[in-house]
Amino acid sequence: MKLISWNVNGLRACIAKGFQKVLEESQADIFCIQETKMQPGQADLQTAGYKTYFNSAERKGYSGTAVFTKQDPIAVAYGLGIEEHDHEGRVITLEYPGFFLVNVYTPNAQDGLKRLDYRMQWEDAFREYLCGLALKKAVVVCGDMNVAATEMDIKNAKANEGNAGFTPEERGKFKQLLEAGFVDTYRYLHPDTVKYSWWSYRFRARERNAGWRLDYFLISNVAKEKVAKADIYTEIMGSDHCPVVLELREF
Repeated sequence: MKLISWNVNGLRACIAKGFQKVLEESQADIFCIQETKMQPGQADLQTAGYKTYFNSAERKGYSGTAVFTKQDPIAVAYGLGIEEHDHEGRVITLEYPGFFLVNVYTPNAQDGLKRLDYRMQWEDAFREYLCGLALKKAVVVCGDMNVAATEMDIKNAKANEGNAGFTPEERGKFKQLLEAGFVDTYRYLHPDTVKYSWWSYRFRARERNAGWRLDYFLISNVAKEKVAKADIYTEIMGSDHCPVVLELREF
């Protein structure tokens, strides 16, 4: 089974830059996107062969997630089931026979860390949500988690220390999530490889490969032997992020 996750930084803009071709050529069984920045029906996108599920933010042109899946899920849920966290379209959960798939767009702490306190509350609620699912069956988590987990996952660690996405608090919450029973699939298969999934639009960052790894596939530790491949498609353009991929042996 092949799964792809991509923060498209605005689906309508990404469609104009070739998203349709990427989707069609991906051969993904499940294709998850984040930061759709739209409501369903606002984009001209052909998704033949895929069932589509959107969770859009109440605020127009902001946040949002979507999943395109060839395999019908048993059930679909939107959000965390917590009022204060469910207005921005950040989570979609699909249940399949062998696992839950959770597509997430984690809140950014923002410039000046003005949303860091909220981010910490979100992290605790999200971890609790995932752990609850994991009591039932294996969980696969994908999306833009807005954190460079280690110094290996960011080009200029010292210069960025304390900036949004690389604070001790955010990295600590990511570590807590792994300690709660999850594996970072890319790092599991590639413990020493430096590869990024996001580059600023400024200062020719992508051309210089001055990037961050913000996009992940996690899997329940008990199911890590199902991981056949994990990669980052740095050659695919269309967003300031690139897609990440996970291939699983059948559950």
